[in-house]
Amino acid sequence: MKFLIFVALLASTCVLLKAEEVCHNNVVRACSTSTLSGPSICNARYGGISHVEPELQAYINSQLTKSYEYLLLATHFNSYQKNRPGFQKLYQSLSDRSFDDTIDMIKQLTRRGGKADFNTRHESPASVSTQQQRLEVDELHSLAMALDNEKQLTVGAFHIHTQSLHAARDPETSQYIEEKFLGSQAETIRKLSGYANDLSKLMNQPDPSLAIYLFDEYLQKQ
Repeated sequence: MKFLIFVALLASTCVLLKAEEVCHNNVVRACSTSTLSGPSICNARYGGISHVEPELQAYINSQLTKSYEYLLLATHFNSYQKNRPGFQKLYQSLSDRSFDDTIDMIKQLTRRGGKADFNTRHESPASVSTQQQRLEVDELHSLAMALDNEKQLTVGAFHIHTQSLHAARDPETSQYIEEKFLGSQAETIRKLSGYANDLSKLMNQPDPSLAIYLFDEYLQKQ
């Protein structure tokens, strides 16, 4: 009787081991099979990430470019010729924010099975050189440029949000863009537009240099 029970247990163990072996072999075979979405089905890609990935990659590059431009503006106003610590603080914070957003978007893209592509150039070297020359501007024009930059980033976020929600049908990406960018960028646009309008009114005073100095003092306290 004990012998029969032992044989039965041994047989059931063999069946379980065989089933695990079959399962393991199926996983190995599936993961080694090439598909249209990547080298194998054993990846983190799902939903509509394949449709929205190019837009996410372009937005990552845009954020990184804006971070560099803001850093150049901060350096420009931190020079001994300009000596505008308030403007330097403003553009340094915008540069740090765009860089942090770049890192966060890279993490989001790789979490969904994609990868960042920094090889795509959206501008020619000549236009990049022209852009760098335009960054050496006065205080009011720098605020106008920063406002344009933020509006461009917001339009890009709107495009990804719409694309992921409707065309790609990827609600997770749409929710990420909405929570991470849309609200905060609206606040930034409101703040910069207020700065630009206030400074333009102050520039109409008899002594605009004093007005710019006082406005820079105000920015330092923000």
